[in-house]
Amino acid sequence: MLVSDFAFELPDELIAQEAAPRGQSRLLIVPRGAGKLGHATMADFPGCLAAGDVLVMNNAKVFAARLLGRRDPSGGAVECLLIRRVEGDVWEALVHPGQKLKPGARIRFAGEAGVLTGEVLARHFFGRRTIRLASEGPLAVDALVDALGHIPLPPYIRRGDTPEDRERYQTVFATARGSVAAPTAGLHFTRGMLHALDARGIERQEITLHVGYGTFKPVRTADVESHVVDPEQYEISANAARAINRARDEGRRVIAVGTTTTRALEHAAIVGDGRVGPGAGEATAFIYPGFDFKVVGGLLTNFHLPKSSLLMLVSAFADRERVLAAYREAVARRYRFYSYGDAMLVL
Repeated sequence: MLVSDFAFELPDELIAQEAAPRGQSRLLIVPRGAGKLGHATMADFPGCLAAGDVLVMNNAKVFAARLLGRRDPSGGAVECLLIRRVEGDVWEALVHPGQKLKPGARIRFAGEAGVLTGEVLARHFFGRRTIRLASEGPLAVDALVDALGHIPLPPYIRRGDTPEDRERYQTVFATARGSVAAPTAGLHFTRGMLHALDARGIERQEITLHVGYGTFKPVRTADVESHVVDPEQYEISANAARAINRARDEGRRVIAVGTTTTRALEHAAIVGDGRVGPGAGEATAFIYPGFDFKVVGGLLTNFHLPKSSLLMLVSAFADRERVLAAYREAVARRYRFYSYGDAMLVL
């Protein structure tokens, strides 16, 4: 299967640079089988589901993973994006300018909250480094990262982060700190929408998958099967696993909010031989057309980049031609794309 089969034309002006107010984004409704596309808004979303459906959300919380500092002692500017905790205060990071930072290089990140230091431990491909962080004051490293860091907006949002992004690039149900990117389908929900879902008899469950920078990793291979996705940490509670398995046993739909939730559930089902097991793990499943879905029966998702692994996941769930036709319709009707854009519901 060719990566070029997942290309589509997207005008730059449709890439959302700012988020709409929560609950006011547009919603494209895509039948998984035969049927016409529908157009609504996220305010209509609760009415699209039925009593007894189980809506599964990713409660991962984005942290201020983008650090701006200076080389010590030369003073040259350094940008560091923390992308995966290795152990304790040792991180895998994307560093710029990477070619100048060899093992042993030191960085200082300073602000009103204190000083954070970084030491490069190892050098990897594509600007990646292993670094050790340390605090020079009383605050713990994680607290200093939160105070000094910037919200890591996706690379296609061509502006600096603002104080408003600390709230808006976060779901209203985010509790588990550790993601470097938001589970963006969840950004559309308001507290009022959650109450409306409850009132309709729709069961809500939360899981955690910490979204890594690999969500933006370009597919550099010509064929889909040769691409390797980055692993992402996930955790599913015993209560959530029990509720999801019970719904499947009773023939009720499990609706995933986002590709991250989908990946966690389907990976857990692979490991569990068709059942979603509780506990923590690393999601390594690469979902593309031909994948056999064991858990997810509906998907709420944003619009994704051309030729991306996330577009391949949605195409696996709803058929590539159907998804690309829906994307063409979305472009023609001026839907807003990507993290701060509009949404699509596949049922």
